[in-house]
Amino acid sequence: MCNVLDERWSEDDRGLNASSPSSPISLLLPPRRVFSPSLHSSVSLSSLSDLTSSSPAASAAAEHGAVLAGVGPSSARKMAGGFRVLHLVRPFLAFLPEVQSADRKIPFREKVIYTVISLFIFLVCSQLPLYGIHSTTGADPFYWMRVILASNRGTVMELGITPIVTSGMVMQLLVGSKIIEVDNSVREDRALLNGAQKLLGILIAIGEAVAYVLSGMYGSVSQLGTGNAILIILQLFFAGIIVICLDELLQKGYGLGSGISLFIATNICENIIWKAFSPTTINSGRGAEFEGAVIALFHLLITRTDKVRALREAFYRQNLPNVTNLLATVLVFLIVIYFQGFRVVLPVRSKNARGQQGSYPIKLFYTSNMPIILHSALITNLYFISQLLYRRYSGNFLVNLLGKWKESEYSGHSVPVGGLAYYVTAPSSLADVLANPFHALFYVVFMLSACALFSKTWIEVSGSSAKDVAKQLKEQQMVMPGHRESNLQKELNRYIPTAAAFGGVCIGALTVLADFMGAIGSGTGILLAVTIIYQYFETFEKERATELGFFGF
Repeated sequence: MCNVLDERWSEDDRGLNASSPSSPISLLLPPRRVFSPSLHSSVSLSSLSDLTSSSPAASAAAEHGAVLAGVGPSSARKMAGGFRVLHLVRPFLAFLPEVQSADRKIPFREKVIYTVISLFIFLVCSQLPLYGIHSTTGADPFYWMRVILASNRGTVMELGITPIVTSGMVMQLLVGSKIIEVDNSVREDRALLNGAQKLLGILIAIGEAVAYVLSGMYGSVSQLGTGNAILIILQLFFAGIIVICLDELLQKGYGLGSGISLFIATNICENIIWKAFSPTTINSGRGAEFEGAVIALFHLLITRTDKVRALREAFYRQNLPNVTNLLATVLVFLIVIYFQGFRVVLPVRSKNARGQQGSYPIKLFYTSNMPIILHSALITNLYFISQLLYRRYSGNFLVNLLGKWKESEYSGHSVPVGGLAYYVTAPSSLADVLANPFHALFYVVFMLSACALFSKTWIEVSGSSAKDVAKQLKEQQMVMPGHRESNLQKELNRYIPTAAAFGGVCIGALTVLADFMGAIGSGTGILLAVTIIYQYFETFEKERATELGFFGF
């Protein structure tokens, strides 16, 4: 018999994360580890294959049924407390799309198949052009956010994962700030919260689809016609529903990990591979060149007589991906993977069962990639508002203070050239850093301080602070050897806030390093891709360990 307690992803690990099977926040944060007195193998909330009956994802259908039926002592107790905001969701639960929970343990090979099929559907939607659009030419105001939101301009997947990520973050903040009261021990509350998040995601998808059409993203409404405008809105709306359902399919135990994390990592990796091996030719003023850095390297070596000059151009060419960018990307990948192993392991033991011991690891990246997600959301909104104002009031002093913009002659995208928007934007290369040292210094200070602040704030609103962890360990009857139970929170306070702040600074520093080195896909994108792929690797190994043979075949 193993004497180490199994570490389980508790259904109350992250508040919204656990209570909502399709919560996008679960892909971004490493759930708190909670110990169970039973001695079995570990399971994950994002891949519920072992104990489907006891997990919130597997019981979502039953939860919805319980809410609609209005039965159960827990429901009766909560209803007796009077009206709450979550009760407004009740009438809509029957109409929300839902993936039925698995009624059996899904074999690992079937999970791989479901995951591949879900990814295939997403990729098809990402390449399927919208029917009825007039034009997608001109500067893209959402260019800066497409990498992390897995969206593709002019396609059915124009909105990407924006609706579900936005709804998840909004609900997480509302719950963490106690604006919405949720008791995760009550099944009805979990079902209502899940339904509220899904309903909000659908409303956001409709709102964004309407806003895209009315703002002239695909041409003016008069050019499109009423029929085409409605058709475009419906296409974007149903694509949002597809993303929500695909994510829920994987989260309910049919696949591996989270759909949202899968789509983000795939989109970023696809972008990196394309810029490394793209056969597309572009006229950059030096003649026709291949876009892909690797293909351009071999093309220059073959066609140029001066091989040294050809190598120099392949490594340092401007305005197109070069070999230096590709090597920087690989280096950042390796550095992030190395830092993933940094953690402080606190020993814990059961108060009631003698001999049962375990450990509670606190990772350096305690809040995972959440700091750069919040930072990116802040900067994206700043860019969007600044561009809208600059187009209309380019002569206004305050508008120029917020940001000045011009269209790049190479990419066709709007880039900031002045104001606050310029200074919070990463320098394009090391040469740009040397040419504009104040810009580089401002960007570094802003990025590091913002990531540290967001990281410390997030542990408070997401239920992952020392106080929350101590409470959860006490509920599991766990104590730290050599410390009184009353001092558990004090001991955790020595590590968790420091790990959150310092981890946020490290995430910010790695992002800055990637940006300064010109890594392909932006520093934010690479950090997201690496952390998600690492989480998938851990999930993959846990799932494979429960099956006989490789890949479960």
